[in-house]
Amino acid sequence: MFAPPRLVFRAVTFTRWLHLVMATVLAAVCALVHPGLSGLGTRQAAWLLVTPVPLLVASAMVPAVRLSEGVQARLLLFPGASDDGMPASRSASWGDRWRTALWLVLRYELGILTAFLSVWVPPLTWGLLRAVDGGRGPGPAPWWPTGGSRWYALLAPLPPALLLAFVVAAGAALAAAAKALLGPSAAERLAALEERTERLLEHNRLARELHDSVGHALTVAVVQAGAARAAGSAEFTEQALAAIEETGRHALEDLERVLGILREEAPPAAGRPTLADAERLLAAARGSGAQVTSEMSGAVETVPGPVSREGYRIVQEALTNVVRHAGPVPVSVRIAVRERVVELDIRNALPEAGGAAWDGSSGGSGLRGIRERAALLGGQAEAGAHEDGWRVRAVLPLG
Repeated sequence: MFAPPRLVFRAVTFTRWLHLVMATVLAAVCALVHPGLSGLGTRQAAWLLVTPVPLLVASAMVPAVRLSEGVQARLLLFPGASDDGMPASRSASWGDRWRTALWLVLRYELGILTAFLSVWVPPLTWGLLRAVDGGRGPGPAPWWPTGGSRWYALLAPLPPALLLAFVVAAGAALAAAAKALLGPSAAERLAALEERTERLLEHNRLARELHDSVGHALTVAVVQAGAARAAGSAEFTEQALAAIEETGRHALEDLERVLGILREEAPPAAGRPTLADAERLLAAARGSGAQVTSEMSGAVETVPGPVSREGYRIVQEALTNVVRHAGPVPVSVRIAVRERVVELDIRNALPEAGGAAWDGSSGGSGLRGIRERAALLGGQAEAGAHEDGWRVRAVLPLG
């Protein structure tokens, strides 16, 4: 029955007490009209339990009231808690409005009861103490204790203890009601969870794009710079520098686009490279010394944007792994657009020196990213030894 002292004397107990009593401000305003301050001790004062209810329901229809009540609840019912513990927002639907109305009525009725006990418990306690010596409590009420008895001294602490226990219980009940009525609905929580999931997926996608784009550019630049230095040819060096410049420019564009997304200033997705731009990947690989042959069949430009963009990144990562790990070896790239799928097939020979030591596994996160890209589109990708070389194959559905 009694609240433990550690619960009673917490700061949150008194802030919740204040929040409950604040709800009676409307009752005080209504009392000035009916029954009047002089009639608060009569039966007519009971009308204060129902008279303000229509006003509370009407005010709950204003969207900003929900925000105001949420801020008050967060400050007084959950002092020191983060915004996530009790988010505050405007009413976005009729369901929010009716839940706000229920909250206002519940807070008001519970506040009236708390205020009544807070006003009458101290005089009752004082009356019990006076009754020890035969005195009478204040006021004309017939139920004030009279007569001399030492037992009244033992009963005197009971009303304050019951009041404190009631305040603790009422505050906890009001806090639970605030989360249920002022907090997000089940649909809003689901929408927030979906939004958070989308952000995580978007961050993973951006990480893959940075890995593919910047990793490809750096790999091509390093390989071409080393080849140009070893070749000792002014003409080859000029071609290598041009290829490094072109690859670096595209990598900077991709980097700026990704940073724009992180700053929420992203351009349309149409600015991202697609399979129609695959020729620049082939040119960069050729500039690195790889002997690239390509075959494209079908209408590449008609491939849906998401499929075409992810397909481009798959080809990019496959060629990056070839340049990085296999070196100047023959590479064949086949892009086939069929009725329902796009098939990507990249094959390369293993290097003559150390070929047996490289089995493609050092592609690491790159190969994993290829599989993840294909899986997100509902397709599949595989990479592994094939005949006397290495093969990356992906099938992406167009639906």
